[in-house]
Amino acid sequence: MKRRIFLASAAAANLARPALAQPVKSLKFVPHADLAALDPIITPAFVTRNAAMLVFDTLYGIDENFNVQPQMVEGHTIENDGKTWTLTLRTGLKFHDGSPVLGRDVVASLKRWAVRDNYAATVFPLVDELSAPSDRLVQFRLSRPFRLLADLLGKPMPQLPAIMPEHIAQTSPSAAVSEIIGSGPFRFVPGARVAGARAVFERFARYIPRSDATSFMAGSKIARFDRIEWHTIPDPATAAAALQSGEIDWWEAPTPDLLPLLRRNPNITIATPDLAGVPCVLRFNHLQPPFDRPDMRRALLGAFSQTDTMQAVAGEDRALWRDGVGFFLPGSAMASDAGMEKLNGPRDLGAVRAALQAAGYRGERIAFPVPTDLPSINAMSEVVADVLKKIGINLDYQAQDWATVAQKMGNKGPIDKGGWNLACNIATGFALINPAAHAYLRGAGEKSLFGWPTMAKIEALRSAWIDATDIAEQKRLCAEIQLQAFEDVPYIPLGLYYQPTAHRKDLSGLVKGGVPLFYNIARG
Repeated sequence: MKRRIFLASAAAANLARPALAQPVKSLKFVPHADLAALDPIITPAFVTRNAAMLVFDTLYGIDENFNVQPQMVEGHTIENDGKTWTLTLRTGLKFHDGSPVLGRDVVASLKRWAVRDNYAATVFPLVDELSAPSDRLVQFRLSRPFRLLADLLGKPMPQLPAIMPEHIAQTSPSAAVSEIIGSGPFRFVPGARVAGARAVFERFARYIPRSDATSFMAGSKIARFDRIEWHTIPDPATAAAALQSGEIDWWEAPTPDLLPLLRRNPNITIATPDLAGVPCVLRFNHLQPPFDRPDMRRALLGAFSQTDTMQAVAGEDRALWRDGVGFFLPGSAMASDAGMEKLNGPRDLGAVRAALQAAGYRGERIAFPVPTDLPSINAMSEVVADVLKKIGINLDYQAQDWATVAQKMGNKGPIDKGGWNLACNIATGFALINPAAHAYLRGAGEKSLFGWPTMAKIEALRSAWIDATDIAEQKRLCAEIQLQAFEDVPYIPLGLYYQPTAHRKDLSGLVKGGVPLFYNIARG
């Protein structure tokens, strides 16, 4: 028998033998809230964004130094005095259904996303044409230059600029997609989904990672687990017990009161990989009285202590929170002390009560929805509610689950029609780095984020900042924006905390960023 024939026969025999079953490498994770919605375009919920980062990839990614890097693209060229951007996709990119990622998929995905995303909606009016000249090319033709296009297409904040197949991206932006198909390192398993309890993701074997070093949303994304299971456990004590017993591997957001218990367990690691932190805000509804009036909003500036609020949210460990937080990310290039005496000065509740009366408050009922199943927002809401009652606000404290609160926040009507007046919420620190990305600082009326403020001067200053290329001029403009924000008061900053996370000690490779990312994590 010739040798090559023998080898071929041996290979065929080996293929015919039943393969030995390999153990499935699974990771069990508890998110901070139930994954109620899967489509990352129709909701700004952080939990949906976090799930989308398993399934979908983005054209660009932000690294841990807040710089944008190519991700799905090899790179881009900028021509025509900054008005023509041509993006080239990497070769070999595949969707989870096996189809190739093409330029027309990108175009359809971005057009749907731009309708819902607050940041994108302000930029896309500059887009005269978004097209796919070929399978690997995507081209923007702009009416005027926009220097931050790559940053926009790689932003880590909700809504995520997720790329999906064209036939799915053609779904109305007002409706959830019927299939969750991306091109990321994991694929969603619809048959394993149990609403309110479980979501499952499996490794996508045909994903092609970049060769660059991993850095937050940029670089190599390697799935080292075969299966990721998300388990919803609303009760913190139950989640802590499951982590200690090894029933789960990772708890995204342990509550401050349980951290000492978890730290005493030698099999558990407490880490704080959060790079930018979680800003906390008290948001006004600018469409409904009485906070449709700036003097009413300004009257509350002296009421709240960021120190007290952050201690309630994150505990006594000052390494886990910051006070003295203005309208831009503390420590970032655009942060300043402009007007900060309004937040940092002594709190005088008597003066606040007098200011409210002078502004015309006459005891109107104030609807204040509070999510009981999100510990951080619930904690800050309790502190805020206590202060509001002390200054004479007739407070309607509406304790509800997060899904109900989120639905209510979209209601622009009066409170007797299910609307709201005040609400605590959180942002992502990445959004507060500059005024272009800062959704809570938009003043475009009903096109703004919930709360819908109209602030013409801030909008003009934001546009000037986008056009400015000199860093000193950008800083000057941001100081002006902050001063104007203390006049218009789109919201009141309540501080910023860094969310610790808890996982079994045998997990390694957690990616820095403050967002739970499941690539590059390994056991052992």
